[in-house]
Amino acid sequence: MGLGDSVPGVSGGTIAVVTRIYEELIFSIRRLDITFVRLLLQLKLYEAWRHINGSFLIILAFGMVSGLLLSANSVLYLLSNHFEALMAFFFGLILASVALLSSEIPLLRLRFIAAALCGILATALVGLLEPAGASELNLAYLFFCGLVAVSAMILPGLSGAFILILLGAYDTMLIALTSLYWLRIGVFLAGCLAGLLLFSRLLSRLLRIHRALCFSAICGMLLGSLPALWPWRAAGSMNSAWPLQSAPVWPLTYSETTGNDPQLVSVALCFLTGAAAVLLLDRSSSQKPQARDTDPVVES
Repeated sequence: MGLGDSVPGVSGGTIAVVTRIYEELIFSIRRLDITFVRLLLQLKLYEAWRHINGSFLIILAFGMVSGLLLSANSVLYLLSNHFEALMAFFFGLILASVALLSSEIPLLRLRFIAAALCGILATALVGLLEPAGASELNLAYLFFCGLVAVSAMILPGLSGAFILILLGAYDTMLIALTSLYWLRIGVFLAGCLAGLLLFSRLLSRLLRIHRALCFSAICGMLLGSLPALWPWRAAGSMNSAWPLQSAPVWPLTYSETTGNDPQLVSVALCFLTGAAAVLLLDRSSSQKPQARDTDPVVES
């Protein structure tokens, strides 16, 4: 999820859906509530830890932070030097995820089709927004950026990295991560935590009451994110932090307009690798019980 969130066009929430931990993640975050605080104040540490599914959250948080720190330099390198292969990997990964998710949803019913179309439209509209110019950002604004970006990070199909680009904070946070500016990193993470606590309550309620509709919308959001991950872009896009700033083109057109090799073989291999990764993850995760909230569930 950390690696995914650092790539413009990819959402950490997408990776959570792919790895089948999305519901457990949302329900676990929601339990950072008054009950958790009360248990802490009563020094019932074990009960508090169990209440929030602490082992799951701490391992996931450690993995995400590690992924973000490791990818701060590597993502810039891959975007500059292996753009087509990187995008093809995530394209295959997300397309295979949609195929698996849609098999579990009655998409032929009108309300589920409408939910999927709303998801596609929401992601497409975000992709059309113009990025803000970079400038010197104060700590209060970085807190706000973290609060807003994390809402996108946990929504499949919406890229947290792109939200940071829209807010003019993408370069600032990349530099902070690579240079280990701990104050900026800490303030940004505090904003992320605040956003998680607020947004997870809404998401958990929607998942409990309208689970099938939610996953229909998620399928739509994933499909809506695919144009941003098309490997071949018009001339000049390789220097762009956000792929939708230039139009997608066919491989032959890409070769003619840019003079670059479309790298069809490597793109195809990376696409298949991404799709295969989803199938392997699905097979392994399907052998484990799905975590659900303990509150009563009303299925759509």
